Amino acid sequence: MDVSDLLTETYDRLPDLVRAAVDGLTPQQLRWQPGPGANSIGWLVWHLTRVQDHHVADLLDAEQVWVSGDWAGRFGLTADPDDTGYGHSPAQVAAVRPESAQALIDYYEAVASRTGTLLAGLGPAGLDRVVDEAWDPPVTLGVRLVSIVEDDQQHVGQAAYVRGLVEAD
Repeated sequence: MDVSDLLTETYDRLPDLVRAAVDGLTPQQLRWQPGPGANSIGWLVWHLTRVQDHHVADLLDAEQVWVSGDWAGRFGLTADPDDTGYGHSPAQVAAVRPESAQALIDYYEAVASRTGTLLAGLGPAGLDRVVDEAWDPPVTLGVRLVSIVEDDQQHVGQAAYVRGLVEAD
């Protein structure tokens, strides 16, 4: 298996996990928080998608999916390209109000499609390209791609866990 196929296989598992975490839930269930200041399913899936969208757009030197349509309106937010949810206060978490599970699925699938474009045909030499010199050592494309998918996997797992709590409530 070459590196492009390996990364594609890894990233291609995420849409089904996202769908399983949110499909069939009501807007109220998507916004339900298991405790004060805790993250909701809607916020978790929105956040993992925003991070992927933000980072992949940067890697492609392109506009984010988030700002290219009415995605923000479907979440009760503004189309701020810098707002990925990182460091959100409890009030900001509660302000992420997806209109439906389908809004989360649609946004993730649009971002995943763009990520697939980046991964297609990517070779080992491309993974060594430095994409962020603000760190020591500088971050390569390979490290950034692993960081994105690792973050997404953690958050989609958290969303699945919270779904179990919502359904038990």
